[in-house]
Amino acid sequence: MKHKSVLLNECIENLNLKDDSVIVDCTLGYAGHSSEILKRINKGFLYAFDQDSDAINSSIKRLNEIGKNYEVIKENFVNIKKELDKRNVKRVDGILYDLGVSSPQLDEKERGFSFHQDSRLDMRMDKENTKDAYEVVNTYSYEKLVDIFYRYGEEKYASSIAKGIINSRPIESTLELVEVIKNNVPEKYKREKHPARKVFQAIRIEVNDELNVFEKSLKDSLELLNVGGRICVITFHSLEDKICKDIFNSVSKIDDNLKKLPVIPDEYLPKYRVIKTITPSNQELIENNRARSAKLRIIERIG
Repeated sequence: MKHKSVLLNECIENLNLKDDSVIVDCTLGYAGHSSEILKRINKGFLYAFDQDSDAINSSIKRLNEIGKNYEVIKENFVNIKKELDKRNVKRVDGILYDLGVSSPQLDEKERGFSFHQDSRLDMRMDKENTKDAYEVVNTYSYEKLVDIFYRYGEEKYASSIAKGIINSRPIESTLELVEVIKNNVPEKYKREKHPARKVFQAIRIEVNDELNVFEKSLKDSLELLNVGGRICVITFHSLEDKICKDIFNSVSKIDDNLKKLPVIPDEYLPKYRVIKTITPSNQELIENNRARSAKLRIIERIG
């Protein structure tokens, strides 16, 4: 299945691209956002991060048709500051995060992301990563499994699912895991939504350390922005969205203790302002089912 970038026009519009902008796409994927950015920065430059060799190879072909003023960096975006520093880039005009798993990753059954197709338990964004879903499912303690299902999946039946997993080991494949999950939740729960959705999300986040990586990277990204530069973040679940919202709020609000002062000294004024939060239009939801939980948050550096 071809990957359809979520909130594409809204991102492009809100990055405030200029002909000479220097932009970072932290989540290149299959170059949906990157190719539209590259079309608009003829005299600028695009740095794009990804860990997935398949995505990178596909994207390079696509981007080469548009221009050569880009570089793909095969690294986790947690290293944004370090990698740009190596290239002597201290400031940029815009940064984009699209935190969704790309359609090709979900659709390539051997990647083990999907709970609809049978595959070895994997879920690694970076195929060179040593930790995979098999290790999490088959070696984590009951307590650790319960913790990640609650924390990263917000799964209310975390405890019974974890028990079921411990009693069914070894579990080799995605559909074996789905069966174990189904056998350890109430019938009514199975009818509401796919019962494996939250557990698979939790395992994927654990395998790729997604939340810690995102939090560190986003804080570094704020420091990299030029005045007038913007960060656009597309999240797909409440945990990522909360991290983004909390970080944006922390840098854009005036300290409560200072609000009573008749004049607030410049050095205490926020250096950032939150622009807005956008959700997909009804039209996009009809055209792209994977946009349903997406949310775009935008912040700008003002000082």
